[in-house]
Amino acid sequence: MADNTPRVSRLEGAALAFVDDPRRFGTLATINPDGTPHLAVIWYAPLPDGSILINSKAGRRWPDNLLRDARCSLAIEDGMHWVAIRGAVKVVERREQGVEDICALAVRYEGDDQAELEKRFAAFRAQERISFHLVPRSITVHLGE
Repeated sequence: MADNTPRVSRLEGAALAFVDDPRRFGTLATINPDGTPHLAVIWYAPLPDGSILINSKAGRRWPDNLLRDARCSLAIEDGMHWVAIRGAVKVVERREQGVEDICALAVRYEGDDQAELEKRFAAFRAQERISFHLVPRSITVHLGE
């Protein structure tokens, strides 16, 4: 049976609009040291250069996996509509950038309640954060009719 799901090399048009909706979370697949998959639900944001920003508190399983093996997949779904992005990450080396990135993701996902955001920002500033840019190698788009 042939798979007619479209594959693209860059997010644009309806696929970009779908991925750019902050009501959607991503499910990130990384590779554990023993070769098994590890899944995590994450915040993300598409970037103007076509990559995807992802961020975590340092020391968690999935960022450690990416530091060891940069290959990963990110699935963004809404029922039977979904986009899957496969590629490898580039590490953002500056710690300060990791904190700035998680603050920007909090605004994207949690809105504009300034008092609540300031509490979150204070907590993030006390953490060691790490950002990655997921550079797509292939993208599968299944948005239906």
